[in-house]
Amino acid sequence: MKPGAARNGVDCALWDLEAKQSGQSVGKLAGLPALKPVTTAYTLSLGSVDSMAAAAKANAHRPLLKLKLAGPGDLDRVAAVHASAPKSRLIVDANEGWTPEIFAELSPKLLPLYVEMIEQPLPAAADAPLAELSRPIAVCADESCHGVETLPKLAGKYDAVNIKLDKTGGLTGALALADAAAAQGLAIMIGCMVGTSLAMAPAMLIAQRARWVDLDGPLLLARDREDGLRFEGSLVQPPRPELWG
Repeated sequence: MKPGAARNGVDCALWDLEAKQSGQSVGKLAGLPALKPVTTAYTLSLGSVDSMAAAAKANAHRPLLKLKLAGPGDLDRVAAVHASAPKSRLIVDANEGWTPEIFAELSPKLLPLYVEMIEQPLPAAADAPLAELSRPIAVCADESCHGVETLPKLAGKYDAVNIKLDKTGGLTGALALADAAAAQGLAIMIGCMVGTSLAMAPAMLIAQRARWVDLDGPLLLARDREDGLRFEGSLVQPPRPELWG
């Protein structure tokens, strides 16, 4: 199967099957130490300056916020969020929506606003200028990074990679990508699509070594599945065997 959501589902189900048949956790099968709780980012959707400020104020207790951005008005959005949640660290996701000019103008201005990472500022097909631009804030590849085979194209342009199991085709590919990215000197972010705790549970293995964790998918749902991950604010506890692994 080609890497994607379907292979991710099959791959993670097979890991879970082997864990339950062997009586060992997936973490142990993967040669990892016991899983520990991690702190996840909480995503603020793209909106007006006022709406994003209000969302930030309601979540000012969270240590890490992720902001969806779009280009025009982004500096005002980030400034308003920082003013409303002054103790929260920030990461921003431009979703391929900036130009090189916008990146060059905004990146130094975002540094004093507690922004510590910019995710995929330029389109994946037009990210070459990043190799020539100053990067005062770490830049993370999302759409530009899928599996191990995409890593050579990132050299000199990115400081980190966003690993998503739907992109790598499962935990097996994600573990390989994490190892290869670290060997290339890239920091690791673990990300997700909106989904239940079952979709997040395998990613908790990658989260153990990630600089940024973005596994808030279940928090964005009206209802999660039974035996889901336990969230204590933004702290995510490891999955229980009843859920996965």
